[in-house]
Amino acid sequence: MKTKEKFEYKHDFLRKLQLKNLEIYEVLLDFCQKNNINIFFCGGCLIGTIRNKGFIPWDDDIDVFMPRDDYEKLKELWPKKGNTKDYELVVPSYNNHTKNQFMTFNDNNTTFIKDYETDLDINHGIRIDLIPIDGCPSSRLKRRIQKIWALTYSLYSTQVVPVKHGKMVTFLGRILLLLVPTKRLRWKIANLAERRMTKYKISDCSLITELCCGPKYMQNEYKKEWFEEVIYKDFEGKKMPIPVGYDGYLSIAYGDYMKLPPKEKRVPEHDVVYCDLNNSYTKYKGKYYCVESEPTK
Repeated sequence: MKTKEKFEYKHDFLRKLQLKNLEIYEVLLDFCQKNNINIFFCGGCLIGTIRNKGFIPWDDDIDVFMPRDDYEKLKELWPKKGNTKDYELVVPSYNNHTKNQFMTFNDNNTTFIKDYETDLDINHGIRIDLIPIDGCPSSRLKRRIQKIWALTYSLYSTQVVPVKHGKMVTFLGRILLLLVPTKRLRWKIANLAERRMTKYKISDCSLITELCCGPKYMQNEYKKEWFEEVIYKDFEGKKMPIPVGYDGYLSIAYGDYMKLPPKEKRVPEHDVVYCDLNNSYTKYKGKYYCVESEPTK
């Protein structure tokens, strides 16, 4: 449900948003380091580290990779030992449907309402996306089955028809959701699919893959040794952890990542309804999200 026009980053607001993201990430990073949890930049922030020694100028968020065991360890420890007053580790579930396939780390005292989430009564604080990486079987048959389970998990955890991967994928997604009409049953299938797709331990595999980022990225297979060691590189004047094999990973995921994209693509990725760096999203319930539709006349 689209309730408002796209939020425009005026003047130096985007830069302030980037620095707020970095502030939130440092809280998460500190917790992970104190509890021996591996975490490192991926995607745009990793490209920014190598190419810009900081944020890509038009980037508006931070994404990180976490090996599956560390991802599960964070899920267990944060509610027990973390600063849950100011930050929430948001775990997608039957009772907390977020339209995401992965956990996020949200600042409770800020607002970042995405267009596709305006109908959800969830934590809309500025967030760090936590993307798990998993073992990838060498057998082509087992790998094919793993991707089928990953696609199943993606569809039934987000419960959103995929529209960016071709007409056939959109059609099949719509049919599969119609065949399983109840939220509870969809989540049962999603939980089963997640267990099946993640059964290959990284320690038992020579390859690593990302299964929670949609059909495109789940095709990628990376050498395990690229992620077995963390190194530190300059990012916004600080030293931040990145995988030792960043070049191999980025080359597969993004091609010539040192080359700038066309000018028209140098814009923030997300369609944002409203952003507030100083006030909690709860202030905007009923205004920018969970807005009741006008009664039919």
